[in-house]
Amino acid sequence: MKLLFEIGLILTSLALIVLVLFHRGRGGGLSSMFGGSMSSQLSGSSVVEKNLNLLTVFCAVIWLACIVVLGLLYKP
Repeated sequence: MKLLFEIGLILTSLALIVLVLFHRGRGGGLSSMFGGSMSSQLSGSSVVEKNLNLLTVFCAVIWLACIVVLGLLYKP
């Protein structure tokens, strides 16, 4: 059981790193490569950026759950 959560923690950690790098910062970002640049200038936030936000939050919740469960499992 510990191994399952440890693997989940590693995978979600790597996914969070990639997802955060995809977010648009001040100067653009990697999310504009997927069609986020033109529509974000017109409407403020593109569908790609909103989906990327949701995916990042979902991944962060899973990461947090893995941390809590592993903390409880390793508690003496």
